Amino acid sequence: MAVVRLFDDRSVAPRPPVPDVRDRTVWDAVDGAVILAEAEAVLARPAPVLTATAWARTFRDGIRTDYEDAARELRERVTLLVLAAVLTGEVPPGPVPFLDGAIDGLVALAEATTWCWAPHDRHAAAREEVLADPGDPFLDLGAAEVASLFAWADHVLGPHLDLRAPGLRRRLRREVEIRVLTPFERVRDWHWLGLDGDAHNWNPWIHSAVLAAALLLVADDERRRRLVRLVIEGLEHYVAVLPDDGGVDEGVAYWWHGACRLLECLDLLADAGDLPVLPALIRFPHRMHLGDDAYVNAGDAPARLSPAQPWHVLYRWGERFGDDEVRAHAVSRARAGGRLVWPSAGLGRALSGLADPDWRKAEPDGTWLAREEWLPRVQVLVARETAGTPRGLTVAVKAGHNGERHNHLDVGSYWVAVDGVPVVVDAGQPTYTADSFGPDRYRAWPLRGEWHNVPEPGVTQEPGETFGARDVRVELTAASATLSADLAGAYPGVPRWIRSVRLVRGPHAHILVTDDESVRPVRLRHVLAGDVELGDGEAFVSLAGTRVLRLSWDARCTTAELERRPLDDPLLRASWGDHLSRLTLLVRDGPARVRLEQVR
Repeated sequence: MAVVRLFDDRSVAPRPPVPDVRDRTVWDAVDGAVILAEAEAVLARPAPVLTATAWARTFRDGIRTDYEDAARELRERVTLLVLAAVLTGEVPPGPVPFLDGAIDGLVALAEATTWCWAPHDRHAAAREEVLADPGDPFLDLGAAEVASLFAWADHVLGPHLDLRAPGLRRRLRREVEIRVLTPFERVRDWHWLGLDGDAHNWNPWIHSAVLAAALLLVADDERRRRLVRLVIEGLEHYVAVLPDDGGVDEGVAYWWHGACRLLECLDLLADAGDLPVLPALIRFPHRMHLGDDAYVNAGDAPARLSPAQPWHVLYRWGERFGDDEVRAHAVSRARAGGRLVWPSAGLGRALSGLADPDWRKAEPDGTWLAREEWLPRVQVLVARETAGTPRGLTVAVKAGHNGERHNHLDVGSYWVAVDGVPVVVDAGQPTYTADSFGPDRYRAWPLRGEWHNVPEPGVTQEPGETFGARDVRVELTAASATLSADLAGAYPGVPRWIRSVRLVRGPHAHILVTDDESVRPVRLRHVLAGDVELGDGEAFVSLAGTRVLRLSWDARCTTAELERRPLDDPLLRASWGDHLSRLTLLVRDGPARVRLEQVR
């Protein structure tokens, strides 16, 4: 693995973080009405309680959400109350309801046995126990989240915490030291470091929390410098595996946890020097945009991106590189969500956005929807009928391999959006369980090839990096955009399988999907969102009672089967409502060709 140096000066000085609660010139200028209303609402509700029984469910029955949802709710509660205490500037000896609520939440987290999420705690699993050991902490994403929350709360509210709860700040530092900083410094072969060349979103996610804790909580200069150097060394492993086209095989949803957190680390540090990948990296989210909240969602990603993202980080880096498309996308999507910042994205992120006067006054301007986008490293093509607008047909198609991070069995799959709304879709990520990253991962139906828009030439796709597309070719012209690839490598025992997906522009715009004729019969799967009517050699997909897409095929050699799959998983329902449909075309002989066109 190539070594990438983030900094020439290995003892770089940190940039000043956001000001603390006493700087009223900054905080009084913020319109905090929405945050204050939400903080009032959470004060009226009892705080969630973290229980050993909920944590142990991962080991007992595979359910991890009972504990993780409660832990997330408690962190978000504390974040809101810290923000409200900062925006109001409430200070003892007067009434301090937000400050008191924040203190109570911080203490509750400090007293929790563990900050680690149970599926990640390899120490407990190795002991064959269902309880965490506070003397043997495991540094994971959950621990990182709490450490970051403590660091920013201490920084921004510290003077008022000293007045209201003397001793609390010492407690916060002690807990972060024991659970995060000491394990980080002592154990230098954490799996998420990427020492083997497999650095993924965990790397910058955890390093960003360690960096905030080191800069904001560690008083000893030499210790702080040592921790910062280790963070920099760790981030270099992540930067080393970033493809030069800016693509992220984990998808847009994980871009915010991986690439975005790298950018936030660089914001906290001095000049990052020359990193050629950064201008391409910040373009990845808008290059995968279909329309409104819909994005190409390969792997474990929801089809509809939550608006609760730190859009100001993307905007600020767009400013830095003079990229109007990045800025326009960030501002537009943030304003569509109806607010400047989202406390659920994290306290440090919310504070950074609120304190940025340029972000507070930024307005949407311009477009970012190119005629086509081709990312050769992750092998994803997105092509539109018309540049600059989601109107009409948009197709996305991927080649890739089945060893990608958060992989689904989807080599050769494609998406079709009509007027920016996904119609031929990827179901996306179901709610995680203890099996989501274990040997039984692909038992979950949304991950299997049978529920992706891929062919089945007698066998289904297999997981692993060796199962992937070959001879991937892309042809881009004003009249059309085409990706073709030999998918045989994804299927055991299949010698050759050429799939071509082509968007044809013009007065009769359409998408043509053509598959190899070497194996018959073959099943062609299509996962569809909306209501589907099946006819002779055609099917229509309707959204809100209106036909929007027609699929057609040669009925003389093809039999069609339509099934409706009710959805009970909350994450899938959030994207698709109460059901998805699967259209299976069984091609007995002759051409395997499907035409898709908008119903106008």
